[in-house]
Amino acid sequence: MALTKKWVVILIGPPGSGKGTQAELLAEKFGLFHLESSQVIEKKFKNADPSDKVIAHEKEAWRAGELTNPELVREWMLEEIRSLHDKGIGIVLSGSPRTMFEAEGELPVFEDLYGKDNVKAVHLNLSKEESIKRNSSRRICETNRHTIPDFPIFKDITACPKDGSPLLKRELDTPETIGVRYEVYLRRTQPILSFLQDRGYKLIEVEGEQSIEDVRDDILRGLGEL
Repeated sequence: MALTKKWVVILIGPPGSGKGTQAELLAEKFGLFHLESSQVIEKKFKNADPSDKVIAHEKEAWRAGELTNPELVREWMLEEIRSLHDKGIGIVLSGSPRTMFEAEGELPVFEDLYGKDNVKAVHLNLSKEESIKRNSSRRICETNRHTIPDFPIFKDITACPKDGSPLLKRELDTPETIGVRYEVYLRRTQPILSFLQDRGYKLIEVEGEQSIEDVRDDILRGLGEL
């Protein structure tokens, strides 16, 4: 049975660093909701009016590996965050905040809603070479978008082990696009780490080029739960 925590756990790392996988594990262990910005963005794009030129432009940039307009993403994410808080649910985020603009808008809300002591920040480190290798081969499930990493234990599976749905490759997961996304991460997301430290947070530093279990254990140790 999950231990219910009223936390906000922020996982920051480049594409393929295991944010989604680790977020799912933390969500299950501590009764958190895994809020994934990519799913929020994809849902907004899917449900948008085809004649909406702003969304059409953002979708093209997204397909090229660039970040979606931070103002839109911040608005969409804060909408989800406040809804979850109103339901009394803690959150684990994989992929948000992604820019300083988003971080500057989201952190005060996290602290106000959940209390600063309940906001945790984890940095998953991963090289560009490993990022491209992992993302080029990973899959997601069709129904709930669970990430299936490019690890030997998942090599021969054809259906999601969590919900049984078919496995797909994301259209963004090509070597060229992943290379762009990694450089975008360094330029636009990595500065958030210094922002968090300047705000008084102690980052939980984890080496992402380990097994899923070892990364999980390092995160739990950093959270004081192992």
